[in-house]
Amino acid sequence: MKRRKFITLLGGTAAVWPLAARAQQPERMRRVGVLTGLTESDPGARAWPAAFEEGLQKLGWSQGRNLRIDYRWAAGDGERMRSYAVEFARMAPDIVVAVSTPVLQAIQQEIRSIPIVFIGVSDPEGAGFVASLARPGGNATGFANFEPSIGGKWLQLLKELLPSLTRVAVLRNPGAGAGFVRTIDTVAPSLAVQPAAYGVRDAPEIVRAIETFAGQPNGGLIVLPDPIFSAHRRVIVDLAAKHRLPSVYPFRAFAADGGLVAYGVDLRDQFRRSADYVDRILRGASPAQLPVQAPDKFELTINLRTAKALGIEVPAHLQQVADEVIE
Repeated sequence: MKRRKFITLLGGTAAVWPLAARAQQPERMRRVGVLTGLTESDPGARAWPAAFEEGLQKLGWSQGRNLRIDYRWAAGDGERMRSYAVEFARMAPDIVVAVSTPVLQAIQQEIRSIPIVFIGVSDPEGAGFVASLARPGGNATGFANFEPSIGGKWLQLLKELLPSLTRVAVLRNPGAGAGFVRTIDTVAPSLAVQPAAYGVRDAPEIVRAIETFAGQPNGGLIVLPDPIFSAHRRVIVDLAAKHRLPSVYPFRAFAADGGLVAYGVDLRDQFRRSADYVDRILRGASPAQLPVQAPDKFELTINLRTAKALGIEVPAHLQQVADEVIE
């Protein structure tokens, strides 16, 4: 009896061992590559990956347990963007997250089959990144930041702050921003403003463009969204202050660093929302079937200290509707 009982128990225990072993095996590690055109040391930019990882954690993904995220920071350098895009193509992660229009351009030149989720890309349908916003059709989908029409709103905002404005410099990356420039050119005659676009690729070209333009009165500055300008934010803001150029910027960080006014999307919110698309693709969804999401949260930031230094009286209604007023 005792021997039979022992054999039965042993057999039962042996049957349980494989189940216990399976239960203790770690989850499959998935890999996500994130390429941003920003600078790793930028305090504002560092908050965005935190929002991304926070969103992923709520969906069951955790760094080191079932997910590895490889970040690459191109610091506004086009050559770095291309180099990191090649690296990700060789790495072959489960998903690549491309942050900004120039980064997406670099990624799509190297990656044709790996799913791509983009963030902060301007006019993705017009730029040819997707077949349509509703049905992207390829291996990329994500979150748009601006439609070209906002270029006119930036100019109108600048004119409202400075009614005497007759000239405006538009800083753009030569490889992007054409839609914004066209809209600004279209709206400018109705506001009696003469626009001048400056294509710049690095800090020295930014300095030359602003100093060339600033030699005459009644001028203002519009800075288009691009990693080049985010990476050299302090250079631009300091030059605008030096030459007393009222300026409109696409992101809050510019105004926080001393720029006059910023109007644009909340990129931290887009990073958080993008976690949902990464989760769905990791669980089997196709990016071709996930519609491109338009921005649903814009923020207006006004720096009253800078306005006072420039001798500008910010209209009361703008202060009332602003999301943040820096005093």
